[in-house]
Amino acid sequence: MAGAAIAIAAGLSNPAAAQSARGELASASNVDTNFARDRNIAVMQRPRDGYQAVGIRMGSFMAYPKLSLGVEHNDNIYATDGGETDDLIWRVAPEISISSDWSRHALTAYARSSILRYQDFDTENSEDLSVGASAQIDMQRNSFIALGVDWADLIEPRTSPNAVLGAVEPTEYETMAARAAVSHELNRLRLSGGYAFKSFDYEDGRNPGGGAIPQQYRDRDEHVVTARADYAVSPATALFLEVSRNVRDYRLARPAVTLVRDSEGTQALVGSNFELGAVARGEIAVGYFNQEYDDPTLGDIDGFGARAQVEWFPTQLTTVTFTGSRTIEESASPGSAGYTSANVGVKVDHELMRNVILTGNVSHGKDDYQGITREDDRFNAGIGATYLLNRHTGLTFAYSHMDMDSSGVGGQDFKVNKVGATLALQF
Repeated sequence: MAGAAIAIAAGLSNPAAAQSARGELASASNVDTNFARDRNIAVMQRPRDGYQAVGIRMGSFMAYPKLSLGVEHNDNIYATDGGETDDLIWRVAPEISISSDWSRHALTAYARSSILRYQDFDTENSEDLSVGASAQIDMQRNSFIALGVDWADLIEPRTSPNAVLGAVEPTEYETMAARAAVSHELNRLRLSGGYAFKSFDYEDGRNPGGGAIPQQYRDRDEHVVTARADYAVSPATALFLEVSRNVRDYRLARPAVTLVRDSEGTQALVGSNFELGAVARGEIAVGYFNQEYDDPTLGDIDGFGARAQVEWFPTQLTTVTFTGSRTIEESASPGSAGYTSANVGVKVDHELMRNVILTGNVSHGKDDYQGITREDDRFNAGIGATYLLNRHTGLTFAYSHMDMDSSGVGGQDFKVNKVGATLALQF
């Protein structure tokens, strides 16, 4: 609803959400580690006395229930170029997170839903549902095993580059994911690795005149194995090498499909994880990727890979986050199995008052499709404000703009503006 700014209320006053945002592979901040990056606290992660959720104690666990009620105006709900259709959208989003309160090890679980109701065009109505759990087993100081599983039933947004053009309803799909990771520190050296699995199952779409729009050719399983070594050249700077191998296995084969999208790929990155006093921290990596396709009619994709996230703290009340990436993504377009996606963005969070947070973001992305003449240029921008009334109530107002410029086959130009408000109720 109304872009990323509305998500502020979801994490600002929920300790479990703020903790999970740091990532499962981030080890506990022990004073003797060379990899702690915690000299400053980002605006979105900062605890706020008097405005944090109290939670409900359940033995050695804490539960944080929450309900978000929102309304949004979207001036182009079908994401079309010309003949735009606007509508008012109502949203109800219940959720609950549960986390352990142990001195060692950790166990968390969540369940959340997002129910959208369009005032005039009910074919766009949707219900998203997701559940998951994760665990961390502390083997010894600064060494742990992390496990996780997630399941979700989702709706593909009309603004997605893989959205089905002209379908009566947005595409519904189901995902299931499982992951395992291990991290171990040996003085200046940290070794980590992991395995991740994710499956996708898509429902067929419907044409306005009747008849199905096949989507099950997109059903697939993805496997990724990653190994990484970090070496701390100082307590505030580490250099690392990360190598990952992926297998993308589609369930339909010939003659059910004309294009076999199965592939295998490798990515190798070198980079640095750092903290510059209390002024900045982050991670920057560059390297090489390639994706090899089983179908001889498809050319391989290779080239420059990158990943970056840097937080800058110009003042204690402001956090500026820079992000960037260049990756290979799966394509649903006929004749193309994948594309390179390059993205850069910046987000500013400012604590105007302890209970008033302002945010703004700008990002740009470019997708270059393999096998067909299609290029997409995306521009996104948004602003928002969150006002925490007390421990149990928060208000968020947000505006977002998206501009898609697509050339070639299979894409579509459009502009979408959204403005909305959300009331968050939590305990």
